[in-house]
Amino acid sequence: MKKYVKQTMDAVRKYIDLEMKNAPVEKTKEVLAEFETKISYFQHERLIHLMVTLAFAAFLLFEIFSLFILPSSFLYAGIMLVLIFFGLTVGYIMHYYFLENSVQQMYHMRDEIRAFLDPEKVL
Repeated sequence: MKKYVKQTMDAVRKYIDLEMKNAPVEKTKEVLAEFETKISYFQHERLIHLMVTLAFAAFLLFEIFSLFILPSSFLYAGIMLVLIFFGLTVGYIMHYYFLENSVQQMYHMRDEIRAFLDPEKVL
Protein backbone atom coordinates (compact mmCIF):
# COMPACT_ATOMS: atom_id res chain seq x y z
CA MET A 1 0.00 0.00 0.00
CA LYS A 2 2.84 2.42 0.79
CA LYS A 3 4.28 1.96 -2.67
CA TYR A 4 0.89 2.62 -4.30
CA VAL A 5 0.31 5.76 -2.21
CA LYS A 6 3.77 7.09 -3.02
CA GLN A 7 3.37 6.35 -6.74
CA THR A 8 0.03 8.14 -6.82
CA MET A 9 1.39 11.17 -4.99
CA ASP A 10 4.51 11.30 -7.16
CA ALA A 11 2.47 11.10 -10.37
CA VAL A 12 0.12 13.88 -9.31
CA ARG A 13 2.97 16.04 -8.01
CA LYS A 14 4.74 15.58 -11.35
CA TYR A 15 1.57 16.56 -13.21
CA ILE A 16 1.10 19.67 -11.04
CA ASP A 17 4.72 20.79 -11.36
CA LEU A 18 5.43 19.97 -15.00
CA GLU A 19 2.26 19.54 -17.03
CA MET A 20 -0.69 21.31 -15.47
CA LYS A 21 0.10 24.85 -16.63
CA ASN A 22 0.26 23.76 -20.28
CA ALA A 23 -2.39 21.02 -20.24
CA PRO A 24 -5.92 21.50 -21.49
CA VAL A 25 -8.48 22.25 -18.77
CA GLU A 26 -10.35 19.02 -19.55
CA LYS A 27 -7.27 16.92 -18.88
CA THR A 28 -6.71 18.68 -15.58
CA LYS A 29 -10.35 18.04 -14.64
CA GLU A 30 -9.88 14.35 -15.48
CA VAL A 31 -6.72 14.17 -13.38
CA LEU A 32 -8.55 15.88 -10.51
CA ALA A 33 -11.52 13.50 -10.74
CA GLU A 34 -9.27 10.44 -10.74
CA PHE A 35 -7.20 11.85 -7.90
CA GLU A 36 -10.30 12.55 -5.80
CA THR A 37 -11.44 8.96 -6.40
CA LYS A 38 -8.10 7.64 -5.19
CA ILE A 39 -8.22 9.96 -2.18
CA SER A 40 -11.55 8.43 -1.21
CA TYR A 41 -9.99 4.94 -1.47
CA PHE A 42 -7.09 6.01 0.72
CA GLN A 43 -9.50 7.56 3.23
CA HIS A 44 -11.30 4.23 3.45
CA GLU A 45 -8.00 2.41 3.89
CA ARG A 46 -7.07 4.88 6.62
CA LEU A 47 -10.35 4.26 8.45
CA ILE A 48 -9.91 0.48 8.30
CA HIS A 49 -6.36 0.76 9.62
CA LEU A 50 -7.53 3.03 12.43
CA MET A 51 -10.06 0.40 13.51
CA VAL A 52 -7.47 -2.39 13.32
CA THR A 53 -4.95 -0.28 15.23
CA LEU A 54 -7.47 0.41 17.97
CA ALA A 55 -8.42 -3.27 18.13
CA PHE A 56 -4.81 -4.37 18.59
CA ALA A 57 -4.26 -1.62 21.18
CA ALA A 58 -7.32 -2.94 23.06
CA PHE A 59 -5.98 -6.51 22.83
CA LEU A 60 -2.65 -5.27 24.17
CA LEU A 61 -4.26 -3.51 27.11
CA PHE A 62 -6.44 -6.52 27.87
CA GLU A 63 -3.42 -8.82 27.81
CA ILE A 64 -1.41 -6.50 30.06
CA PHE A 65 -4.32 -6.45 32.51
CA SER A 66 -4.64 -10.24 32.33
CA LEU A 67 -0.99 -10.61 33.39
CA PHE A 68 -2.04 -9.45 36.85
CA ILE A 69 -4.82 -12.02 37.22
CA LEU A 70 -3.31 -15.02 35.44
CA PRO A 71 -1.85 -17.84 37.50
CA SER A 72 1.93 -17.89 37.44
CA SER A 73 1.94 -21.00 35.25
CA PHE A 74 0.53 -18.89 32.37
CA LEU A 75 2.80 -15.91 32.96
CA TYR A 76 5.29 -16.70 30.16
CA ALA A 77 2.50 -17.25 27.63
CA GLY A 78 0.94 -13.96 28.73
CA ILE A 79 4.23 -12.12 28.34
CA MET A 80 4.67 -13.58 24.86
CA LEU A 81 1.19 -12.37 23.88
CA VAL A 82 1.94 -8.92 25.27
CA LEU A 83 5.11 -8.75 23.17
CA ILE A 84 3.28 -9.94 20.05
CA PHE A 85 0.43 -7.45 20.49
CA PHE A 86 2.91 -4.70 21.29
CA GLY A 87 4.83 -5.36 18.07
CA LEU A 88 1.65 -5.47 16.00
CA THR A 89 0.29 -2.33 17.61
CA VAL A 90 3.49 -0.39 16.96
CA GLY A 91 3.54 -1.59 13.34
CA TYR A 92 -0.07 -0.57 12.77
CA ILE A 93 0.50 2.82 14.41
CA MET A 94 3.43 3.46 12.08
CA HIS A 95 1.41 2.46 9.02
CA TYR A 96 -1.59 4.52 10.14
CA TYR A 97 0.71 7.51 10.69
CA PHE A 98 1.97 7.15 7.12
CA LEU A 99 -1.57 6.91 5.72
CA GLU A 100 -2.81 9.88 7.75
CA ASN A 101 0.04 12.15 6.66
CA SER A 102 -0.18 11.02 3.04
CA VAL A 103 -3.91 11.69 2.80
CA GLN A 104 -3.43 15.13 4.28
CA GLN A 105 -0.72 15.88 1.72
CA MET A 106 -3.13 14.71 -0.97
CA TYR A 107 -5.71 17.21 0.28
CA HIS A 108 -3.18 20.00 -0.28
CA MET A 109 -2.35 18.71 -3.75
CA ARG A 110 -6.07 18.54 -4.60
CA ASP A 111 -6.45 22.13 -3.40
CA GLU A 112 -3.59 23.21 -5.67
CA ILE A 113 -5.33 21.67 -8.68
CA ARG A 114 -8.69 23.16 -7.74
CA ALA A 115 -7.11 26.59 -7.25
CA PHE A 116 -5.59 26.35 -10.70
CA LEU A 117 -8.95 25.43 -12.25
CA ASP A 118 -10.98 28.06 -10.39
CA PRO A 119 -8.90 30.59 -8.45
CA GLU A 120 -11.99 32.45 -7.21
CA LYS A 121 -13.31 29.45 -5.23
CA VAL A 122 -10.16 29.02 -3.17
CA LEU A 123 -10.87 29.25 0.55
